[in-house]
Amino acid sequence: MRAAIDRRIGKYCRRDLGRAFRNRRFIRQNGGMKEMPHNKPATPRALRNTVSRVICLLLVLPALAHAATNPPEKSPLYTALDDFLRAQTQGLPGKVSYVISPLDARTQLPACDAFEPFVPQGGKLWGRTTLGVRCLGPSTWTIYVPTQITVSGDYLTTARPLAAGAVLDASSIVVRSGDLSKLPSSVLMDPTQAIGKTLKSGLGAGQPLRSDQLAAQWAVQQGQTVRMISRGDGFSVSAEGKALTSAQEGQVVQVRAASGQTVSGIARAGGIVEVTH
Repeated sequence: MRAAIDRRIGKYCRRDLGRAFRNRRFIRQNGGMKEMPHNKPATPRALRNTVSRVICLLLVLPALAHAATNPPEKSPLYTALDDFLRAQTQGLPGKVSYVISPLDARTQLPACDAFEPFVPQGGKLWGRTTLGVRCLGPSTWTIYVPTQITVSGDYLTTARPLAAGAVLDASSIVVRSGDLSKLPSSVLMDPTQAIGKTLKSGLGAGQPLRSDQLAAQWAVQQGQTVRMISRGDGFSVSAEGKALTSAQEGQVVQVRAASGQTVSGIARAGGIVEVTH
């Protein structure tokens, strides 16, 4: 607003209007302020000053109206940022809201016909962050705007203290709601992501559950007797062996056959190892 007034009225109007206000005389009356009347007749100089002030006011009012009807958040730059955030946060879980910080009132940006918002290198669309905006023309420049992105949704916590190696079931977890942007990005949000998994380390009650804290149960454990199955066109052969390594379902496991030969296969639930040729 100040910049708009400066462009429309200049230093002279500001000085003249300020002097006019300081020269007014007021008295306190009935709990309020009342201007004291001037008894002296108007002089030609006073009339010129009055006309000058009226002209200045006529210049000020359009500037004030423009600033009031075009606040920063409605500017093309902020509109471009708003459109960018709406598109980029659609895939985030939960309910997304964001606040774009206003620019410093003293910031003077060159005219721009097209804006290109972007996430700076190492930036994120989560929590307190900074977004960049490039001007593509007529002149090229870049500005960075602080932004707060809040994501509200459900996440999983431990229902009670759990020891390392505990296998999680429905009674082990509690679903809570909160600001996901304040939690680690690996926090779990769906019970199916945790049930049946094993804790790598102990956790206290009420702790958020993260994917990196859990491990899938072993489909095959080292030393376990397993059944090796080999399939081909029109045939299937099975034999027993002993697992030399532990593996989760879908992982490769080493098995020693009864003949002493070591073979590799894919671990499956129930102690099954699929041997491929």
